[in-house]
Amino acid sequence: MDKKIIKTDNAPAPIGPYNQAIFAGDTLYISGQIPIDPTSGELNNASLQDETHQCMKNLEAILQEAGLDFSNVIKSTIFITDMKRFAEINEVYGQYFTGDFPARETVQVAALPKFVNVEISMIAVR
Repeated sequence: MDKKIIKTDNAPAPIGPYNQAIFAGDTLYISGQIPIDPTSGELNNASLQDETHQCMKNLEAILQEAGLDFSNVIKSTIFITDMKRFAEINEVYGQYFTGDFPARETVQVAALPKFVNVEISMIAVR
């Protein structure tokens, strides 16, 4: 199997022993992104909308580094700490797609890294 690590300075560096993304053949597996601003290294968590936008911007930077965009995404996973606020995340998330939405699941969790409210991972195919 062909395996290639994808790394960009336009998304946050991993905060543990993992990579931003890995191509396995033509499939790109993107690690969960939390709302860390890659320039400052600080959390962009003034609001849940800001957190979600930052997650999506980080994912977009990784997709671009791999030569892809959101139209290549076939699966997303959204982890949130409060399902009652899902509509706020969903509104922002939907802005990044042109209508050809990927498969997706949303899971409420007790906590996320750095105690953020949202984390999003993706799988894309070239």
